[in-house]
Amino acid sequence: MRIEGVILDWAGTTVDYGCFAPVQVFIHIFEEIGIPLTMEEVRAPMGQLKRDHIQSLLQMPRIEAAFQKKFGRSYTETDIDELHERFEPRLMAILSEFGKPNPYVLETIELLRQQGLKIGATTGYTTTMLSIVAKAAKEYGYEPDHWVTPDLVMDKGRPYPYMIYENMKQLGLRHHAQVVKVGDTISDMQEANSAGVWAIGIVKGSSMLGLTEAEVQQLSPEEERQIIADVSKRYMEAGAHAVIEDMAGLPAVIEQINERLMNKELPYGHPHQ
Repeated sequence: MRIEGVILDWAGTTVDYGCFAPVQVFIHIFEEIGIPLTMEEVRAPMGQLKRDHIQSLLQMPRIEAAFQKKFGRSYTETDIDELHERFEPRLMAILSEFGKPNPYVLETIELLRQQGLKIGATTGYTTTMLSIVAKAAKEYGYEPDHWVTPDLVMDKGRPYPYMIYENMKQLGLRHHAQVVKVGDTISDMQEANSAGVWAIGIVKGSSMLGLTEAEVQQLSPEEERQIIADVSKRYMEAGAHAVIEDMAGLPAVIEQINERLMNKELPYGHPHQ
């Protein structure tokens, strides 16, 4: 029993360092209705289908109260739809600028493919959105073997397991214990746990870290260590089996998982689940 497939997230994991494209747009659309968001609030539901993300934001007690105060009523499905209608065209307009692969992505994928692994991908973007990102990424040389969006699985995006299952089906991956999922959000870890595959969190470039590449480079060694420790802890608490600093660390972790599999260890025997 060995790992046969790797399912990767997109923004914050393989492209769009720091996952900034959607963040900017969420902040703008809420500012327009007079409800400023904090960075922490915006990033908490990251990785969900974007309409679900808007709903999660509106469900947060502070934001829900602000909405109630501003409009004198609770938010409705129509409000979610209207915000989503503002969100989508703005995101679409900037997405092509966010297809550049993050550090070590191209080299790592090439190495994994040489080892015979299949490369799949899941996302919180719709098919229309991801098509733009995927096209931009391909121009830089990054292209997974298959990708799945929430609307290809009846809008059952994360934390549901169906995008992973659809990747497994299309890539001919037989057993969930032979699959790893790499992502940069809590919802990525939940998706992996729901599917019974190995969950790996990535620190640098992640939405969890929320820093630009320049900001990461400016950290002192001590600050960097502390931040990596904090983000790793949050991933492990969310059900991660392992955490990597960046994509260069993935092949070694896959080797460790192969050893765990040889010892008859399975991902769902995990203490956090």
